[in-house]
Amino acid sequence: MSEIKGFNYPTFNQDDVEILDKRTVFQGFFRINQYQMRHRLFAGGWSEVVTREMFERGHAVVVLPYDVNLDQLVLVEQIRLGAKVGAEDHLHSPWLLEAVAGMFGPDEDCEQVARREAEEEAGLTLGRLQPMLSYLSSPGGTTERIHLFLGELVAPVQTGIFGLPEEHEDIRVHLLSRSDAMQLLADGKIDNAATVIALQWLALHHAKICAAWE
Repeated sequence: MSEIKGFNYPTFNQDDVEILDKRTVFQGFFRINQYQMRHRLFAGGWSEVVTREMFERGHAVVVLPYDVNLDQLVLVEQIRLGAKVGAEDHLHSPWLLEAVAGMFGPDEDCEQVARREAEEEAGLTLGRLQPMLSYLSSPGGTTERIHLFLGELVAPVQTGIFGLPEEHEDIRVHLLSRSDAMQLLADGKIDNAATVIALQWLALHHAKICAAWE
């Protein structure tokens, strides 16, 4: 692990937080747990008991399907309720352009989720999978961690409508050039975090991916 001279991080670790109580306060499609905790303070000693609610939706995998030879990628379009009820204006559509994504099933690892979701959401069979990074989506309010992958497109892409009816999915598949996707990002047309981060990662590492995959 790289070190930065004069920079000490992290100050504390898992042992410096005590969970005193945990209870489920809502259980529906997702779950909300209420925690009581205390933690060490930078100035020394311990905090008072703090009560916080956490949105427990599980962890997810996001995969950006990419054809290195044609310099094209797949994005999917689907409705997201949060983009409707959380909208600040009527200019942004609740149908978002996204990378392929899904939650973990029982006993699945990251790569299994990536391949399954690529098939279910876009009819894709992926070749190599390149881990990008993982991140906490909003750790002040949810435990969710997102695992990002770049997925190798190894067969022609069939655009159209996909998704599992039993999961109420209505998904349109788009095949775009990488430059067009980056323009949509620059124009603010792509504004969901995982897809923004995945495209930015591809921009930073494109030369390395070309060297490895071509």
